[in-house]
Amino acid sequence: MTQRAVLSVFDKTGIVDLGRALAALGWELIASGGTARALREAGLTVRDLVDVTGAPEMLGGRVKTLHPAIHGGLLARDTPADRAELAAAGIDLIDLVVCNLYPFAATVAAPGVTVDEAVEQIDIGGVTLLRAAAKNFGRVTVLCDPADYDRAMTAIRAGGPGEALRREWAAKAFALTRAYDDAVAAYLATTAGEAPDILPQNLSLHLIRTQRLRYGENPHQAAALYATEADAGPVGGRLVRGKALSYNNLLDLDAAWRAAESFLRPAVVVVKHLSPCGVAIGDSAATAFPAALASDPLSAFGGVIAVNRPVDGAFVAQPALAELFVEAIIAPAFSEEAVAWFAAHKKNCRLVALGDGVFKVGLLVEWRTIRGGAVAQVRDAGDPPDGQWRVAGRRAPSEAEEAALRFAWIVCAHVKSNAIVLAQATATVGIGGGLPSRVDAVRLAVTKAGERARGAVMASDAFFPFADGLEVAAAAGVTAVVEPGGSVRDDEVIAAADRLGIALVFTGVRHFRH
Repeated sequence: MTQRAVLSVFDKTGIVDLGRALAALGWELIASGGTARALREAGLTVRDLVDVTGAPEMLGGRVKTLHPAIHGGLLARDTPADRAELAAAGIDLIDLVVCNLYPFAATVAAPGVTVDEAVEQIDIGGVTLLRAAAKNFGRVTVLCDPADYDRAMTAIRAGGPGEALRREWAAKAFALTRAYDDAVAAYLATTAGEAPDILPQNLSLHLIRTQRLRYGENPHQAAALYATEADAGPVGGRLVRGKALSYNNLLDLDAAWRAAESFLRPAVVVVKHLSPCGVAIGDSAATAFPAALASDPLSAFGGVIAVNRPVDGAFVAQPALAELFVEAIIAPAFSEEAVAWFAAHKKNCRLVALGDGVFKVGLLVEWRTIRGGAVAQVRDAGDPPDGQWRVAGRRAPSEAEEAALRFAWIVCAHVKSNAIVLAQATATVGIGGGLPSRVDAVRLAVTKAGERARGAVMASDAFFPFADGLEVAAAAGVTAVVEPGGSVRDDEVIAAADRLGIALVFTGVRHFRH
């Protein structure tokens, strides 16, 4: 019995090779428009869609595949009754659909696109083909991704694909049409000429499982990694060497890279349990690393490191790195010398290279699940462009103090609230975060800093509700403080700063990180 395939693709990647493979096995190829033309130019015999339907394309191509001769052949079950009904109507069974869709999302993302142009890129026939074939996966195979063509041909040559594989591809097709409909709905929900709402009324996430993880935060919790693209690597990068990343590794690497990419100068960030324990900038990553590690070497044990410059021979040549247990390092790239060093000296350290992904911003909207739903927010990208610092007390910070304050302020946005950061010049010397009490966070930071608190500056992610935080910092030797301001007791805090000789700066911007 002759098997039949309907091929209707916008993206023609691999379609000729797939057509050749099917034709070699005696399949009948049915196609229309550009797909039929591409197959014929490759020397393949193709039956035009109009010959199957008996009806020419209508309305400038808007109606092509929407016909009982196509959808009857797709939706018929493998039962005597359905076969008899098709035979009476002169309709043949269709066994395979190969289809992808008009690039609607790319069209509406282009500058200056009109509503009429966008509407013409709303695929109807393709979506219907995919849904019909996917619904009848018990008999029909549907392919919507060129990456699956080789796997499909291997299965077909072996007498398949089996139902499990047909079901997998059906689910993939429904996921594609769902994401496509979401893109159309989001576009139509906006007023003409307006940018789409980044937090729209209705929103569906289309994520693809790219990796099963050994477990979640704890061994008894199942976990997986999902991404917006099927070929996306961990944290948008590539695992250069080392065993698979864990759930906790991925979270820590994401937190570390977000902090590292906040700096224009070479920066090194050490993260443990989602919060930085050491951050430094320098003339090179190699010079920044020792200062970042010195901030809290005890907490750095078993942490992850982010470097916003390629890791090279100079970076790995430092004795401190050889002595430190590191779970993973993320960087734009790793030199061959660096990779070889890790293979010889730290076989269990995972290396994640971002490559081109270093220039990509992550999802602009952050999601967290809560009981009964989820909350979403636009990610914190730092102070808004119109933000201005204001000297709140009598003494303005010196030039050196202000530079250190600006460095500490950037770090502060990446520390778990309540966040307190002590810094000397271009390196942290003590970090306190994740505590319910702000004054306790100050006590933790100055304890971590020890003698290095003397002459340091301090950043606080939110206002000081009382003067006690400044008093603890001043007693340890802190000379300048930056915080948002806005407390009902700001006058009390300013008076304490003046009394203690501390330069106090208000930013007017809060950077909680819960």
